[in-house]
Amino acid sequence: MVHPGVLALAALTAFVCGLALWKGGSSERIAAAIVVANVGLGFAGTQFMPGYRGVPNLILDAATAFAFLALTLRYGLPWLGIAMLIFSLQFALHAFYFVTERSPDDLLHATVNNLNFFGVILCLVFGTVGAIRRRQTARAA
Repeated sequence: MVHPGVLALAALTAFVCGLALWKGGSSERIAAAIVVANVGLGFAGTQFMPGYRGVPNLILDAATAFAFLALTLRYGLPWLGIAMLIFSLQFALHAFYFVTERSPDDLLHATVNNLNFFGVILCLVFGTVGAIRRRQTARAA
C-alpha cells in the first residue's frame, strides 16, 4: 500500500508540473519536463526492472542534476540553481545507501527522499510564480 504522503506528493507534483507547463516561461517548462521525465523513468524502473535500485537510480539522479545544471547555466535563475543542488543531494543520498549497502526501505531514506523532492517542487512553484509575475509586470508597463 502506498503511503498517503507519497500520494499527496505525487498529486502536488502533477499539479505543479502542469501549472509550470501551462503558465511558466521556457525555463519553467523545461524544468517541469525534466521533473516529469525523472518521475516517469523512476516509476517505470521500479515497476518493470527488478533490482532497479542502485546504479540505474544513481544514473537517473545524476542525469537529472546535470540537466538542471545545464538549465541553470543557460538561464541563470536562482531557483534553478537551488533545484540543481537539491537533486545533487538526492544523488548523494542514493550514493550513500548504495556504497554502504544499506537497504533504502528505511524511514530515514523515505523522509530525506521525499523532502528533497518536495524542495524541487517548491523551487518549480517559485519559478513559475516568478514567470507569471514577470509577464504581468511586462504587460502593465
